[in-house]
Amino acid sequence: MYSLWNSPLPVPYDTAAQSLVLPLCGVSVRAGFPSPADDFVVERLDIMQLLVKHPQATYFWRVRGDSMRDAGIEDGSIIAVDRAIKPKHNSIVVAIVDGECTVKYLHQRAGRIKLRAANPTYPDIIPRDSQTIEVWGVVSGCVKRAAR
Repeated sequence: MYSLWNSPLPVPYDTAAQSLVLPLCGVSVRAGFPSPADDFVVERLDIMQLLVKHPQATYFWRVRGDSMRDAGIEDGSIIAVDRAIKPKHNSIVVAIVDGECTVKYLHQRAGRIKLRAANPTYPDIIPRDSQTIEVWGVVSGCVKRAAR
C-alpha cells in the first residue's frame, strides 16, 4: 500500500492545459500481420478527452507495486482517477484503508465490501469492525509505457 500522508497528493487534471490531439487510424491494428496504417488515418484523437470525462474531479496517480498487474495496471503506470463516477461492484478504485492508499477492485455483495487485487499473490482486504475504508475515486484510464 502507498501512504497518502507521506507522499504528494495526486496531480489534478489542468483544464487550462492545451489538449494533445493525435492521429487515430480508422482500422484496428493486428497483433500478427503488418498493415500500412498511414493510409487509414481518418480522424484525430485528443488523448485527454479519452481519459478525462469530469475535468474538475479527475486526478492522476502513479502506481507503485504489482497488485493490479492482471488488470493491466503495472508498477509505474499512471492512472486517471475520477471522483465523480459512482463506484460499483467490480470497479477499479483508489481506496484509503486506515490512512493508506491502494488501488484495487471493489467487491460489493449483500451490503458488505472488500477490496480485491488483480494478482493472486495478494490477499483480499476485508474491513475489520474498527477499520475504515473510504473509496476515493474510480479508475477511468491507465497509461503505461510499452515493454522495452
